[in-house]
Amino acid sequence: MRVSMNSTADLRWPFAVRALTPKLGAEISGVTLAEDISDDVFRAIYQAFLRYQVLLFPAQELPPGHQVSFARHFGEVQVHVMNQYHADGFPELYRLSNLDENGKPNGKHPDRGTLAWHTDGSWSRVTGQATIIYGEVMPETGGETHFCDMYGAYERLDPEWKARIANLRAVHNLDFSRTRRHGEDPMTDEQRRAKPPVDHPIVRTHPETGRKCIYLGDHAEYIVGMSYEDGRALTEQLNALAVHPDLTYEHHWKPGQLLVWDNRCVMHRATPYDPATQARVIRRCTVLGDVPA
Repeated sequence: MRVSMNSTADLRWPFAVRALTPKLGAEISGVTLAEDISDDVFRAIYQAFLRYQVLLFPAQELPPGHQVSFARHFGEVQVHVMNQYHADGFPELYRLSNLDENGKPNGKHPDRGTLAWHTDGSWSRVTGQATIIYGEVMPETGGETHFCDMYGAYERLDPEWKARIANLRAVHNLDFSRTRRHGEDPMTDEQRRAKPPVDHPIVRTHPETGRKCIYLGDHAEYIVGMSYEDGRALTEQLNALAVHPDLTYEHHWKPGQLLVWDNRCVMHRATPYDPATQARVIRRCTVLGDVPA
């Protein structure tokens, strides 16, 4: 059941809420995700999702099918075009793993594109709303997930920057970001045809909170109406300007934890780890949102 809210007013939370940083993120305790979640409890989870942008659920057992069921509370779950990552008999699940058939690290990073700041699904006309990641196996060092607040990034731009980008649109292209970050495993021709480049506003308005935010990230290739070189330079400059240490949450994983975040107003990235000696396995659902405006 999708719950839409235009307010982030206080609720009497039916679970414990602990802020992760002063500006971004909250831990939600007291919810067992493998059990049926009532409409009232999900309504409160969604309210916290809109307010805090990133939600952390403590370590717990969450079978793959239950993860998909939880994701469906948010809306329609994406079936990713990169079908080689589909997992556990659920096309909605996307697994990133560096383990071989014997369960040992194989030395290969499953997707180096995740190491750059990005927002999931920006390469589609209908973009990602929530991403829901469950940590099955986590390395002892590295392999963290970092988040940055795009509301705050926009608000901290000076008036000249805001005026400069107010009506600009960027072209987002999965083939571009995939090839330059993970070129040894390119998209197939069929996958490229299924997901051609699309353009979105650089400044989008969140459809539920009404707040403006920067909408770019590593999938953004160039800017409509500018030369390719100038558009690339502006995209890289804005992506760098968007990340502020005090508007960032750096998550150090424990196995069994689950993270949920709002792709409409948050960028994220993974940090490096040694795939030859450390194991890392996550499974992900991305919920479809809307066409940015």
